[in-house]
Order: sequence, then C-alpha cells, then structure tokens
Amino acid sequence: MNPESIDVTRLRWFVAVAEELHFARAAKSLHISRQKLSHTVIDLERELGTELFVPGAQPTQLTEAGQQLLRAARDIIAHADEPEPVAAEDVALRVGFVPGVTVSKWVRIWGERFPDTSLEVIPIPMAEQLAALREGRVDACFVRLPIDRAGLSAIPLYRELPVVVLPKDHTLSLFEQVGMGDLEGERIQDSGDIDAIASTIELVAAGVGVAIVPHSIARLHARRDLVYRTMMGVPDTEIALAWPAAQTTELIEEFVGIVRGRSERSSRTQAQRKKTEPKKTTAKRSTRGTGKSGVKSTGAKKKPAKRRGR
Repeated sequence: MNPESIDVTRLRWFVAVAEELHFARAAKSLHISRQKLSHTVIDLERELGTELFVPGAQPTQLTEAGQQLLRAARDIIAHADEPEPVAAEDVALRVGFVPGVTVSKWVRIWGERFPDTSLEVIPIPMAEQLAALREGRVDACFVRLPIDRAGLSAIPLYRELPVVVLPKDHTLSLFEQVGMGDLEGERIQDSGDIDAIASTIELVAAGVGVAIVPHSIARLHARRDLVYRTMMGVPDTEIALAWPAAQTTELIEEFVGIVRGRSERSSRTQAQRKKTEPKKTTAKRSTRGTGKSGVKSTGAKKKPAKRRGR
C-alpha cells in the first residue's frame, strides 16, 4: 500500500507512537484510548502487510519498515499542513499561527463551510505575534499566552503540558513523568525563545543538557536520537485566538465559531439570517370597540334588565 493513500489522522497516530516509542504515552498525548491506538497500528500493519514495531520488544522498537513509514509519514503530514498560497487581493480572511499550532483542521472545515470565501493561514514567529496583529499583517492570530491584550479580543483554546527533551539514552528516559527534583545537577538549556528552539534542541542532542518546552514544540522538532517526557510541577502554556476588538467582522465571528466547535447549523450566519427574515404573521380581525358579533359599538351603556317580580 502506498503511504500517501493512508488517512492523515492514522499517520499522525502512528507517528506519535513511533516518536514516543510508548503506546500509553502516545495515546495520552493524542487524547485517545490506548486500545484504540493499538487497533489502529494493527490495522495499518495488516493493510501494509508488514510489521511496523518489533513484536514483544521492551521498550518499543520500530522495524525497518516502521522506520521507512515514519519518514514517509512525516513528509505527508508536513505537506498536508502546508497552506496553499492565495493571491493577496483574493484573500477574504488572514489568520496567523505561531510555532506549535496546527491549523489544518480549521482550514479544512472553513473550506467545507465557506467554499467561496478564501482563507489564508500565515506562520508567524512567536516574537512577532503581537506586532502581526497590531500592524494588520493578519486579521486574527493563534498566539501563545501571555500577550498584551489591550485592544484585543482573545479566547483561550487549550493548554499544553510542558515536557523535558532528553537524549534517548538518558537515565530519565525510562520514566513517564519527570519532576524538577529529578533534573537536579542537569544543565537546563534556555528555551524561552521558541523561534530559536531548533538550536536548543541541537544542543540537547549533542549531550549539552536538557530543555523544557511545550509539548507541541517537542513534537515539532522530534528526532530519533531524542525523547521527551512530561514535566511535573511546571506551569502549562496556553494557546488562544486573538484579533483586534475594533475589527470584529462577521468573518472573524464565523472563524471563531469554527475554532470553538460551533456546528454549521448553529453558526452566527444562520442565526443572523433568521433575525433578518420577516416574521410570518397571521392577520387578525380587530375586535377593539366591537361586540362578539364584530359590530362596532356605539359607546352607549346598556341598561340593566329590570328585575321581574315573583
């Protein structure tokens, strides 16, 4: 089977296991059950007609076929995440995203829901996320908090667990979770500059200390000679969607709805359409000033009937 014919989601799941070399950790990072992940890998092996992981190996190891699929899968996933270039004059909405944010799902939903309205997604260095919004380079941007929110609308989307990046043969690679106490005596590289993280990762691979980074950044720069483990006692990082509050357009609101999981039926466009549709009313014959028969009253009071004697 040609790897390009495999669903990208299944390839992502396989890559998660291949990089973690641990089914339970990979399932946790993907927010799916371990059983579902195992069945996916088994189905892939059956379809490809070869084993991707060495049977019974502890820790988990890739076979040669698994290593080949990993290389192909990374290329396919990277290509799937690349936005198609759009002519600037034809762009209706421009959305930026900082390193570690995957926007392919939202771009796909937008294309399905608004096929005639163009959307351009633009990679933005984290150091420029605020400037890109202030200068109008993008209409909205997926940012990594904290950020100066003055004049901005921002909706937090999700939090990322921090992980420590280690050489594959490091003693701490045997653990699923690592605390700051475990790193005592280790040289912890400065990983505050996300845009320069590739150089930091290279230092770790060379055996010069370890690095603590957001989970998505570790996956973005995954290498066969490195592993990453969940850090305990270190604050999470948070991803949000932000845009200039004064420039909240209907397109921005529609995109926010997609990102927040609002269904097409409950979209703001549908709601707005319902508001503007004329209400169907049934004409009623006025009975004001009429009796039950509908004949207009003269306004004279009706004399009470005289009481008959017995």
